[in-house]
Amino acid sequence: MKQLGRTNGNFKLIEEGDKILVGLSGGKDSLTLIHALKEQQRRAPFDFEFIAVTVGYGMGENFDYLAKHCQEYGIRHEIHDTKIYETAQEKIRKNSSFCSFFSRMRRGSLYSAAEKYGCNKVALGHHLDDAVESFFMNMIYNGQMRALSPIYRAGNGLVVIRPLIQMRERQLRAFAVDNNIEAIGDEACPSMRFDVKMPYARAEMKEMLKGMEEKYPDIFTSINASFSNISDESFFDPERFLR
Repeated sequence: MKQLGRTNGNFKLIEEGDKILVGLSGGKDSLTLIHALKEQQRRAPFDFEFIAVTVGYGMGENFDYLAKHCQEYGIRHEIHDTKIYETAQEKIRKNSSFCSFFSRMRRGSLYSAAEKYGCNKVALGHHLDDAVESFFMNMIYNGQMRALSPIYRAGNGLVVIRPLIQMRERQLRAFAVDNNIEAIGDEACPSMRFDVKMPYARAEMKEMLKGMEEKYPDIFTSINASFSNISDESFFDPERFLR
């Protein structure tokens, strides 16, 4: 909670009067996020609301566990039904990478749900490991210096926030384990029903960073600091050169 408060203070993620939609997949990250926001409601010197929304892909999923869990802890929970699975059957190509496709579809569904429930912000459960992995993936595969921003404005005007972005994945995993919270994994992803490639690039990044952290134990601390200490004039972008 100390780190959550520090991140919120630095980036003004949650403010007075906000109504926030939290994407709740049922994984450890999003489950940790709803409990962290519930506790922040109790601690914060300002008022805000949030609602947990689970995107249904149209595969006949059973969300009874998530509904019961949220009810037990006094968290409003809604299911936003979609036809993403049906759409994927028509559009996704055999042996293609599915991550970006389902990510875009899921994000668009959350934006629609936010409009439906009158929310001005959408909260996602990305953590520091996600940001660092994305940074290296963008640099290696796309030739771009890009990570995951703590806060940004989507094209439709919604503000998207990542309250857990400066926390390690192992912290979120430990929270779920220590509190006996049942989290789901990749088995809930619709891509498991398709003949598609697994996201090998991110898995490779995880292994690479694991090896780097074994050699340099403070590497994630250093990278986290570097994300807010950017000397952009030292790179090769001519738009940033002094005229």
